[in-house]
Amino acid sequence: MQFRTRAIHVGNERDSQTGAVVPPLHLASTFVQPGAGVWGEYDYSRSGNPTRAAFEKTLADLESGVGALAFASGMAATHAATMVLSAGDHVVAGSDIYGGTFRLLHKICNRAGIKVTLADSTDLAKFESAFRPETKLVWIESPGNPRMTITDIAACAKLAHARGALLGVDSTFATPVLTRPLELGADIVMHSATKYIGGHSDMLGGVLAVRDKDLRDRLYFIQNATGNVLGPWESYLASRGLKTLELRVREQCRTAQRIAEYLAADPRVESVLYAGLPGHPGHDIAARQMHGGFGAMLSFALQGDFQTAKRMCESTHLFQLAVSLGAVESLIEQPASMSHASYDAAARVEHGITDNLVRLSVGLEAFEDLRDDLDQAMAKALKAT
Repeated sequence: MQFRTRAIHVGNERDSQTGAVVPPLHLASTFVQPGAGVWGEYDYSRSGNPTRAAFEKTLADLESGVGALAFASGMAATHAATMVLSAGDHVVAGSDIYGGTFRLLHKICNRAGIKVTLADSTDLAKFESAFRPETKLVWIESPGNPRMTITDIAACAKLAHARGALLGVDSTFATPVLTRPLELGADIVMHSATKYIGGHSDMLGGVLAVRDKDLRDRLYFIQNATGNVLGPWESYLASRGLKTLELRVREQCRTAQRIAEYLAADPRVESVLYAGLPGHPGHDIAARQMHGGFGAMLSFALQGDFQTAKRMCESTHLFQLAVSLGAVESLIEQPASMSHASYDAAARVEHGITDNLVRLSVGLEAFEDLRDDLDQAMAKALKAT
């Protein structure tokens, strides 16, 4: 079956008892067992819940994985992936990553004796030079956040596996509609389900999908032991979001492409970071590993300074000033003061997160309305300069 058919039917089989086309929502926290010491399929919702299991089944199928695990947030999922490591292990991560991941690696994982090196994952020679004998996990994002860099996932998988390390990919921006990292050799793919999977800014969740059963079992042990699971209501919302994921993402990609082209032609804009533009350094790789679109996230550098970009972000009407992304409504933010504020100022400079950078999450509004909103906001911001 094709992707959109599987998104609707796999894990969403009609209820055998009532014939309901939507599986029932199981809110129970505990389940009656057939006997003392005799365990049924479900016993306690931390260990497993039918509604969560249905979402995990669908997502694993869409990612071509052997299994998936749903967590209370994207960061909880990322944290679980790092918990396969031990004190003394080393992580090589891309330099274009979400601010929350940067914070987790440098201010939480370090407390457990895990060392971290950030390197440019778009330059394979530089990236390879960051590896150490104790490197056990490689973590990348493609497209990256917030500079929209494109990393060759298959090439990174070969680098990691040649040194006995796992490759984890935060594929939140791409979604399984556009990129399926497990098919390219990755071991773990992470999604913040809060974003495109939920799609409506009304739930919080995260998910890991893997291509190896033993790794899935290790991660399940960690999840069950630490208790960080997705609740049944959020699992239901995530499952519902998957049913329209492909339709939403493809339309958002089309609008984002037009917005990127509009901004690239505007003299008020210094540069546009979007892989759909032929001049983007990762365009060819993206065309090869992204299917049918280049994503609905883009960043651009506005003429001016920190305050100019800040004024623009505060002057839009349709683009709402908020962190997060991937929902039906368009969002705007300034990475230096919002999504990547957890970076120290020096680290932001080192990793190219400039003060005049603006990040857009393109929703489902009409292109013409979004274009006009950006136009008036840029005019207002630059007029005050």
